[in-house]
Amino acid sequence: MRQIVITRRGGPEVLSVRETMVPEPGPGEVRVRTALAGVNFADVMIRLGLYPDGPKLPAAPGYELSGTIEAVGQDVPITRVGETVTALRAFGCYAEQVCVPAGQAFPLPDGVGLEAAAALPVNYLTAYIMLRVLAPVQPGDRVLVHSAAGGVGQAASQLVRLAGGEVLATASPAKHDFLREQGCTLVLDSQQREFAGQVRTACGGRGCDIVLEPRHGRWIMESYNALGRGGRLVLHGFASAAEGGGGTLNALKTLAQVPWLSLNPVRLMNDNKAVAGVNLGRMWDETDRLEGWMRKLLALLAAGDIEPRIDRVYPAEEAGAAHLRLQQRQNVGKVLLDFRAGSAA
Repeated sequence: MRQIVITRRGGPEVLSVRETMVPEPGPGEVRVRTALAGVNFADVMIRLGLYPDGPKLPAAPGYELSGTIEAVGQDVPITRVGETVTALRAFGCYAEQVCVPAGQAFPLPDGVGLEAAAALPVNYLTAYIMLRVLAPVQPGDRVLVHSAAGGVGQAASQLVRLAGGEVLATASPAKHDFLREQGCTLVLDSQQREFAGQVRTACGGRGCDIVLEPRHGRWIMESYNALGRGGRLVLHGFASAAEGGGGTLNALKTLAQVPWLSLNPVRLMNDNKAVAGVNLGRMWDETDRLEGWMRKLLALLAAGDIEPRIDRVYPAEEAGAAHLRLQQRQNVGKVLLDFRAGSAA
């Protein structure tokens, strides 16, 4: 079978196609023939050597896929063979055939397509944890979504609106018209260093209720300052470390700009604000909670309440181009890899 592998740290050219043995599902696992795999910024960070929980290289990245169950391991009902599913696992989804825990392969409701299914798990679980668990959106809340045109940003924006909240956004200027058409009440350049004042003004002078910050480093304090009393800042990425091609130096520079001392417990109490963080890669052992959240998201998808926006679908062999599109912030929505063409019989 074909598998897309990161051979070493570096640019998109370090991704290569290799042939490897078809895996056999172990106890409690199913083997899925992949239709599409999701591409996430975490995959880019693994390739750059900036993801601390990344696999030892060479390795296949990828956290999510859609496809059809073709074999089951011990203790899994044979009746699951033939199910069309969306599935999660910690790495390895850039492959034609992938074994995953049976509890992390979710049957698709009627009417849900393979592209939407592959685009759902990582982005929408991340957004769900932020906006339904750590910082639940209330009707009328104003939520600043940074990188709002990306996969997580689009998922978060939909969940904000579904709860009756208002979306304020940042993105690169080429994406501003798109975000305004979606109804964002304020759209700013994501590279604008000082934005807290404009956000507070747009929120009647008091600041917004929630900020979702994926960039880290120097951006944290400005996002915190955009909050009003009772506001919640949720950190969910380390994207600044990938600027200029990434590298250890960029990662250290980003960490050096974190306001380690400024956001202390006394300040949080006096400001009446909260800071939280999400790293989906550290949630794999929370199987019951992940399953519950995924089933809720699949129900919302089937009902048409959420709809992943697909930016582009690349043939699996063009994984490098897919990575470059994310790293250069060109995407509007989700990028996918298609494993259907050229699949072995």
